[in-house]
Amino acid sequence: MKLDAKSTIETGKAILGIEFGSTRIKAVLIDQENKPIAQGSHTWENQLVDGLWTYSIDAIWNGLQDCYLDLRSNVKELYGIEIETLAAIGISAMMHGYMAFNKEQEILVPFRTWRNTNTGEAAATLSELFVYNIPLRWSISHLYQAILNKEEHVKDIDFLTTLAGYVHWQITGQKVLGIGDASGMLPIDPNTKDYSAEMVSKFNNLIAPQGFKWTLLDILPKVLLAGENAGTLTAEGAKRLDVSGHLKAGIPVCPPEGDAGTGMVATNAVKQRTGNVSAGTSSFSMIVLEKDLSKPYEMIDMVTTPDGSLVAMVHCNNCTSDLNAWVNLFKEYQELMGIPVDMNEIYGKLYNHALTGDTDCGGLISYNYISGEPVTGLAEGRPLFVRSANDKFNLANFMRAHLHASVGVLKIGNDILFNEEKIKVDRITGHGGLFKTKGVGQRILAAAINSPISVMETAGEGGAWGIALLGSYLVNNDKKQSLADFLDEKVFAGDAGVEIAPTAEDVAGFNAYIENYKAGLPIEEAAAKFKK
Repeated sequence: MKLDAKSTIETGKAILGIEFGSTRIKAVLIDQENKPIAQGSHTWENQLVDGLWTYSIDAIWNGLQDCYLDLRSNVKELYGIEIETLAAIGISAMMHGYMAFNKEQEILVPFRTWRNTNTGEAAATLSELFVYNIPLRWSISHLYQAILNKEEHVKDIDFLTTLAGYVHWQITGQKVLGIGDASGMLPIDPNTKDYSAEMVSKFNNLIAPQGFKWTLLDILPKVLLAGENAGTLTAEGAKRLDVSGHLKAGIPVCPPEGDAGTGMVATNAVKQRTGNVSAGTSSFSMIVLEKDLSKPYEMIDMVTTPDGSLVAMVHCNNCTSDLNAWVNLFKEYQELMGIPVDMNEIYGKLYNHALTGDTDCGGLISYNYISGEPVTGLAEGRPLFVRSANDKFNLANFMRAHLHASVGVLKIGNDILFNEEKIKVDRITGHGGLFKTKGVGQRILAAAINSPISVMETAGEGGAWGIALLGSYLVNNDKKQSLADFLDEKVFAGDAGVEIAPTAEDVAGFNAYIENYKAGLPIEEAAAKFKK
């Protein structure tokens, strides 16, 4: 019997998904049909401390508690009840990064997020040692860089994890990690569905002369697949989540995952030959592979789906932040003129106007590098708009250049997959802020990677919904289905979204834009080098 939303919450059958994004912590409550029935959020920002991007431990817990409080308020407002218990909980967060703890569970250095690009020497050494692309933001890069820097704390490490792994550990007592997030700590062997034994051995041999009391597997979380037992909410964990004391202990918690994994789930892109593109503060594309790539590429990270299939990931540190800054400038102008401001209208008008511009943006180029961009080899960034005197400088081309820039780096990485590796995909789904204005970001992305792009109505639900679905997979998978089949049949049931195919003119225009973009990269490099 189908329960209404109020009864679902009252009888403890709702499932909670929480995701720590770059700018927002979001909570989503779903019913037995996997539909959202309540939500909460908390806005936060990373800090640059001693040259490294971080969020403090206090910010993590204050943010989580405020987000949960917002969810409780939403439930009270909609249904007039309290959340007492749940069928399952899932925790997700920005992938990778570095959180190192001692035996007393104290953090040894501030959390180093995915955004940091200070690990170049370590990543290069490990990539060569492993014959595998090891990105700057992976946990193993951060760990080895700390060793190279002779940082005092390294000898005291008892546990090394990601943000999702940390929160999960604190609320369940379990030092575990979902395989998708774990694949951003250290490469995964697709056959064993665990950390690569070969790479673990190579790393231990590399650091043996240091004489640490630990070896790699001593300090890494245990790898779990979607649907596996990852522990339950402890009494202390319940208090840390819900300071009001209503939430009961004993709720099953699914394996914690990274935002890439939850994005795959939320877009039904865990099956081989499917893919998704997440485009917000940062952007990344995930293509689920049928087989390994022919060789390692510096621009392509190899990670996995939450159930362990190999994924080629192109991750870009920058996406819509610079675009949003320009839109805010138009908002300020509108306020100056005394015109009422509706941000949805401003975005809608500017984005749609961009589509009337030249397909190559009239020669205008934008570099949206708020921070460094590893794919194009820049350790630091400086937002830059470039034009020459005879370019076609008008509003449509200006906005289109910024839209192109938001997925330009993504195109450079994906051109390798499609043109050189001849990867075949049946469906690519877009989600994230870039796709909020109907049809625009979708059309730009289709032109960039010369592939049809689908966007679902649920695209705005994002990773919090994705991790809630993994919670549902843990407790509602009575047929013992694979994750892909569970999503196909129980969640999406034939909903493939609205598809936009690229036009030949848009593709040719984007290709011309990207050639200008690549030719102008030395300008961006110089701008970043000489900034104060």
